[in-house]
Amino acid sequence: MNPTREEAEKLWRQYNDDEGLWRHAQAVEAAMRHFADKAGEDADRWGVIGLVHDIDYQQYPDQHCSMAKQILEQAGWPEDYVRAVVSHGWGICSDVEPQSLLEKTLFAVDELTGFIQACALVRPSKSVQDLEVSSVKKKWKTAAFAAGVNRQVIEKGAVMLGLELDTLIGETIIALRKVLP
Repeated sequence: MNPTREEAEKLWRQYNDDEGLWRHAQAVEAAMRHFADKAGEDADRWGVIGLVHDIDYQQYPDQHCSMAKQILEQAGWPEDYVRAVVSHGWGICSDVEPQSLLEKTLFAVDELTGFIQACALVRPSKSVQDLEVSSVKKKWKTAAFAAGVNRQVIEKGAVMLGLELDTLIGETIIALRKVLP
């Protein structure tokens, strides 16, 4: 049984009510769908996994990924979906190393979507629609900007995917333009 987007959202909302986390979930979903389409993969599957990747974060921040595993298993989610969600925390809160293209993509775009959104918010337009890679790269070098974003994780994700960082950033911006103002 492959969960639908509607089922994923319903389960997510059982554990979360924070609108900021919901926007993040949607941003990661959009990035995952975009990269799945580019790779000729199942965009619905990738998107659903992106949507629920932080399902446990609001209630269990200190048990992030381990509680997600428990929540998804109890809901009867397929093992490969659960593994993908847990792998996005590799080296931070999980010892499950991303192996598949889907897992590596989730690992790479999770932090990046937040960084891109932060970059957009300081623009006069407050929009990703006119955000360029060069603007993101300028902010990248300023450690105090979006200081909570682990740039090393994003860089490691780009390497895992065999992508230049600029390409990963550019494609993620394109993905976010589909769902953000």
